[in-house]
Amino acid sequence: MAALQPTSLSKHPLSSGTPTQIFGSKVQSGDLLPTQFRFWTSFRSKTGVKLKASAEPPALTRELKGDEQKGIMEMESGCDLFDNFELEVVLSFDPFLCLSRENLECYQALAKGQAPKFMVIACADSRVCPSTILGFEPGEAFMVRNVANMVPTYESGPSETNAALEFAVNSLEVENVFIIGHSCCGGIRALMSMQDKAESSSFIRSWVIVGKNAKLSTKAAASNLSFDQQCTHCEKESINNSLLNLLTYPWIEEKVKKGMLSLHGGYYDFVNCTFEKWTLDYKGSIMNGKNRVVVKDRLFWC
Repeated sequence: MAALQPTSLSKHPLSSGTPTQIFGSKVQSGDLLPTQFRFWTSFRSKTGVKLKASAEPPALTRELKGDEQKGIMEMESGCDLFDNFELEVVLSFDPFLCLSRENLECYQALAKGQAPKFMVIACADSRVCPSTILGFEPGEAFMVRNVANMVPTYESGPSETNAALEFAVNSLEVENVFIIGHSCCGGIRALMSMQDKAESSSFIRSWVIVGKNAKLSTKAAASNLSFDQQCTHCEKESINNSLLNLLTYPWIEEKVKKGMLSLHGGYYDFVNCTFEKWTLDYKGSIMNGKNRVVVKDRLFWC
């Protein structure tokens, strides 16, 4: 992959009409959203699926009116929506979706194995797609997505996130782990809203508590700010907290120490159309007792 090159500060990577690069792969930025829109509208117009809503509450037994019977028939006729989905994708032969005949050789190579240079840990939020933001092509990044893009400590025990980390670092031998946070994160807002001593059986609470240290440091540093501003601060602080948590994994710290693995943080502000990237300075962070992240190579796109 090519080295990271910042774009002009006057343009966002996804808004210009020229190809841009963040981590090596080019994206025809001006065609990105129109391509997706053309695909969806084309797909929707061919399936003939229509959804109808009734103003009356649902009931176990109720005689259906004529319009409701028609609506159900229309929905049933569209039950093959997912059966047709792959066919529509293939027939569209959209290069952006990497499913055209021109990419056959690429997929033949990927069928034999994967050798990504990156592992990306991103939020499950539907508004934040790592491949779209960074321009990754299939096979270039091993990804895991969870609520608020958090990494638990090694001592926290098994989770899907550290299972993915183990595979990516030890088996795929990725050279970079990249944690990407974003603006308006619901998981961070839930973390900042939690009462410290409240008892709850919520799965969300049990997960976002991973970022408790980020919340505490945010409260200490930004207590004079509004709640929304505190959430924005915590969104970035949580990324750094997860970068430190990565160092609690012995096999990750060993590779970082030897220069075989780099740890990066990124923040995508989709409200203001900006992207920040920074890299963990391992030696500097060690000197601080792994209690505070020291960063280097900070870059900013707008």
